[in-house]
Amino acid sequence: MKTYIKGLLVLITVILTSCSDVIEVDVPVAAPRLVIEASIDWEKGTSGSEQTIKLSTSTPYFNSNENNVVTGAQVTISNDTDNSQFVFNDMNDGTYTISNFVPIADENYTLEVVYNGETYIAKETLIPVVDINEVYQSLDGGFDDEVLEVNVDFIDPVDEENYYFFKFREQGDLLPELLDISDEFTDGNKMNVFYEKEEDDDINQKEFEAGDIANIEFYGVSEQYSNYIRLLIEQYESVGDPFSTIPVALRGNCTNPANPDNYAYGYFRLSQVVKTSYTFQ
Repeated sequence: MKTYIKGLLVLITVILTSCSDVIEVDVPVAAPRLVIEASIDWEKGTSGSEQTIKLSTSTPYFNSNENNVVTGAQVTISNDTDNSQFVFNDMNDGTYTISNFVPIADENYTLEVVYNGETYIAKETLIPVVDINEVYQSLDGGFDDEVLEVNVDFIDPVDEENYYFFKFREQGDLLPELLDISDEFTDGNKMNVFYEKEEDDDINQKEFEAGDIANIEFYGVSEQYSNYIRLLIEQYESVGDPFSTIPVALRGNCTNPANPDNYAYGYFRLSQVVKTSYTFQ
């Protein structure tokens, strides 16, 4: 009987092994497209003269090890009012830097990137931001009245259409939490934004506790960028939701006038930003 059972197990193993086939699926691969990461951030209290733009190319989803940095491009930003031009230096690692940029609030700027014989253009306005009035912790301002959150208060200017963008990140975390808001229903009033972290074993996330440090970045942004980042946040937060719409590549403001179909991914944004941090007590 034991011999029979052993022989049966060997037969089943052989059958299962012989029935396993490797199935290769052809995945459509799009042609590489230029990716422009051009966030010009002017931190309050600084000159804003040092700026960096990153260029790369898109890569196939299953080919993450490919070196996709872009070198040899020409990158310039021009002030549309006085025609002053700022030339970025190629650092040969995909980054392009400058140390004499002049940011002016509410001025219009044009980005030009020349790469592989193609010229990419983007236009934006440098949007100022108000000061933060107060940063504090509480238990009753968030979704869970037993979880600590950090609060940011500021006063929205009267009779102005304003759009704001926040980045919250606990020190030690890899990715920030993103938030975009407008003053559509709160024009001229005190505005409050909070950030809390609920315990989640699936992603190894813990609630804030005493000693934790939250870094905060508060940006003024244009309406166009607000619409763009809102869609990006919605797609990010819907990952894993079986009822969400299928994510698509978002089109930013980087155009290719001579070859419109070959536009670049990414966005050209100019913002004034307030940076601060809070240590929980």
